[in-house]
Amino acid sequence: MEPQLLHRVADSVATVVVHHPAKRNAMTTAMWRALPRLLDGLAADPGVRALVLTGEGATFCAGADISTLRESAEEAQQLAVRAEEALAAFPKPTLAAVRGHCVGGGAQLAAACDLRFAEESALFGVTPARLGVVYPASATRRLVALTGPATAKYLLFSGELIDATRALRTGLVDEVLPVGELDKRVAEFTRVLASRSLLTQAAAKEFANGRTDRDAFWAGQARRSGDTAEGVAAFLERRQPRFGWSGPTSG
Repeated sequence: MEPQLLHRVADSVATVVVHHPAKRNAMTTAMWRALPRLLDGLAADPGVRALVLTGEGATFCAGADISTLRESAEEAQQLAVRAEEALAAFPKPTLAAVRGHCVGGGAQLAAACDLRFAEESALFGVTPARLGVVYPASATRRLVALTGPATAKYLLFSGELIDATRALRTGLVDEVLPVGELDKRVAEFTRVLASRSLLTQAAAKEFANGRTDRDAFWAGQARRSGDTAEGVAAFLERRQPRFGWSGPTSG
């Protein structure tokens, strides 16, 4: 099978799989280019309530396919930044499920997700200093926001790999699971995400990402959605809520 991004949707959760096992799921130029289009389609699907990004087999993503850098390192970086920004802007919760190596462009993609769950054997690295590449400003700021400046500088200056325990301690990872338990925990947690109010999640994601001019917009969405009334009624009636908001409405 050619290097590609695979995807499936089940139980309101989209799973995107980086599939290039011959090169530890390294991202080719075509894969970087395809990711924003794929995300646009999944964002528009009302049946998708959350998204999981993972790699084929025992590796998350070893970064960019280095052979593509010979063609045009600048173009490859521009495509990676567009893919990263598209993932960060995805309007529904996103989670990176990490096994094995999560390095370079792979770490860039994982950092662009809202959350990162990893097996205890996972390894993380941000490796542009090994190639003489200037790491993009957007990716650098995102890494600093997750880990703080000291850890971000350690990773960027050295290109060294860190284990999942250190990644958890520094904020790069949110949960670390024993080997063999990652899929079960991700499925369990995404079921929780899919059952919650997408209205709450979408507004919280914008606010957490620094948007400061949309309070009135989200207040209007809440008034028209009926989600608050449904949530309160479900709580009082001791049943699961049936939230109806699936995307912004006008009026």
